Amino acid sequence: MSMDPSQESTQPNQGLDLSAVRSKNMPAEQGGQAGHAAGAGAGANGAAGDQAGGDPDAVAVPGLVFDVDESTFTSLVALSDRVPVVIDLWAEWCEPCKQLSPILERVVTAYGGRLVLAKVDVDANPRLQQAFGVQSIPTVVALIKGQPVPLFQSALPEPQVQAYFDELLKLAGENGVTGHAAVGGAEPEPAGPAHPEAEEALAKGDFDTAEKLFKAALANSPADEEAKFGLARAGLGRRLIDQEPTGLIAAADADPKNVEAAKAAADAEVVSGNAGSAFNRLISLIRTTAGDEKESLRLRVLDLFEVLGSDDPAVTKARTALMRALF
Repeated sequence: MSMDPSQESTQPNQGLDLSAVRSKNMPAEQGGQAGHAAGAGAGANGAAGDQAGGDPDAVAVPGLVFDVDESTFTSLVALSDRVPVVIDLWAEWCEPCKQLSPILERVVTAYGGRLVLAKVDVDANPRLQQAFGVQSIPTVVALIKGQPVPLFQSALPEPQVQAYFDELLKLAGENGVTGHAAVGGAEPEPAGPAHPEAEEALAKGDFDTAEKLFKAALANSPADEEAKFGLARAGLGRRLIDQEPTGLIAAADADPKNVEAAKAAADAEVVSGNAGSAFNRLISLIRTTAGDEKESLRLRVLDLFEVLGSDDPAVTKARTALMRALF
């Protein structure tokens, strides 16, 4: 599993229609097809608990970070049917573990219950070390529906850890694991605050201001999903200021190897409600390019994934195609 994240204007654009871009609260079956405008509002250690607070998606847990051992580990399998479980395999003598563990705890906590972190001391639990085939520590794996998902080994900086977890959540969503952990049965706090000023700027077509405000929000809270969603919409809107979608698509069709034209056409196809064509265009070029061009195409695909959301059928299909094209 791979885990990695224009035209300038200072004038608001009142005429750009991004109505094909899904709103954050849009039902999955409508994603990317007929959504709102882009500016629309946007027990034992590790044991899985009962439904929390009457919310069928909430799972009561003792904490978002907890220790497990060989006697309590089986509880994680049931929990992973509803919430992705990250497992930190560590030891007291391991200096890189001491660097990584606080980062893991901080990042998991920032997701507000969308992930939990189970910590396993491999010296005290050698059978768990053997079960995961751990050759060196720290090692970080995950469980989704009881199936192990290898993530990474060694201490990584916080932005890279977050990137792995972002992709893990997308994979979990594709497999129907979309619940959230509620500590003590209470609803978790949202990962980030609302951004009324940024959303207002976005609704007015002032994409530069919206982009600046969403970036500031992410600097304070890197796991803020609303800010990520808003930033992706703002970037798409700014790229399409004063552009005619049909002209962008025609230009790319006339010069199919032109990477910049392909990226512009893909933007246009997304706002026109044809996300499948956008992803086919970009991923086809990824297969035939290299270096900076290939990377820029990959990043544009990921950006459009963020715009449409992981529950959009076009995104689910394109994610598999992208992985095949890259590897």
